[in-house]
Amino acid sequence: MNLLHLYKDYYPVMGGIENHVRLLAESQAARGHTVTVLVTSGDGHTRVEQRQGVRVIYAARLAAVASTPLSLALPLLLRRERPDITHLHFPYPVGDLAQRFFGRSRRTVISYHSDIVRQKRLLRLYAPLLRQALARADAVIAASPPYIATSPFLAPLAGKVTVIPYGIDAARFAAADAAAVADLRRRYPGPLLLFVGKLRYYKGVEFLIRALPRVPAATVLLVGGESSVQRSELEALAQTLGVVERIKFLGQQSEAELPALYHAADVFVLPSIERSEAFGIVQLEAMAAGCPVVSCDVGTGVAWVNQDGQTGLVVPPRQPEALAAALNELLADPARRAALGAAGRERVRAHFTQARLLDALEALYARTL
Repeated sequence: MNLLHLYKDYYPVMGGIENHVRLLAESQAARGHTVTVLVTSGDGHTRVEQRQGVRVIYAARLAAVASTPLSLALPLLLRRERPDITHLHFPYPVGDLAQRFFGRSRRTVISYHSDIVRQKRLLRLYAPLLRQALARADAVIAASPPYIATSPFLAPLAGKVTVIPYGIDAARFAAADAAAVADLRRRYPGPLLLFVGKLRYYKGVEFLIRALPRVPAATVLLVGGESSVQRSELEALAQTLGVVERIKFLGQQSEAELPALYHAADVFVLPSIERSEAFGIVQLEAMAAGCPVVSCDVGTGVAWVNQDGQTGLVVPPRQPEALAAALNELLADPARRAALGAAGRERVRAHFTQARLLDALEALYARTL
């Protein structure tokens, strides 16, 4: 098949959806499909690159409004393409509108990754168009049953939406370099709590820091992209609470370094506070490494992935006391951590592998065509 993925960003930009699109594109190309990715460029210039068998078109970006890159070049470039399937990755209203007026594919598939949560003014304007886009699409994908049930845009179309969970290369996280793990444990002695993700507003890292005074001796490793403003605000909060020495900002880590971090950690923490956290792919990575997870139930797929009492613990969002209690409960019981970690590893192998994801998508594409 000739496939085109349409979104706002792609590698080397890192993020949950960006990483997912990259995994799909490269894996589908490896399976023999012709794959193009159309995104915006960060430098204001249009260019075309070949990456791991994938043709990547970076369309010149004019500006960004409410985290939405605007590009006049993107719809014109889209008009030249004739794929069998255009796979839109939402939320990106510019991409949806470009496909509506300029797309030339045989079929349109939408992966609905998340509701628009923070940009409420944009949503009021865009909501009618979004409903039309979902109704016109030949197929709509959501990553979990709870997200369909709780999304005001997906729930009315529940019969049309196919659940295809995200998947990862579980083998990549199943083992780690023993020397690298030992080095991390030497550098950061005591119980280790790990967070992986961009420091965005909905990630709730502030509440993890607020919980830390109630978790004696534990060190928090914060892995992921950050701005100087975000970091300074979190450091100021940690200073006020007297825990600044127990928080380590490690910044963006390479893919090769992540497995050791998961294996060195005692507990992985995802303290999200908004339904912008639709799934939490990083939970899969931690679970594949056998690391128990403590996450927050924000009414999406997060608590469906990490199941309370089975693969970790789930607590209400914005409650540092509850978060601290869950962390202390697991840190005090190594045997339970091991059991939850083993169950998490099996859950990933059974339901969230890269192969299962790709097989399900290929079947959906074929049905759609």
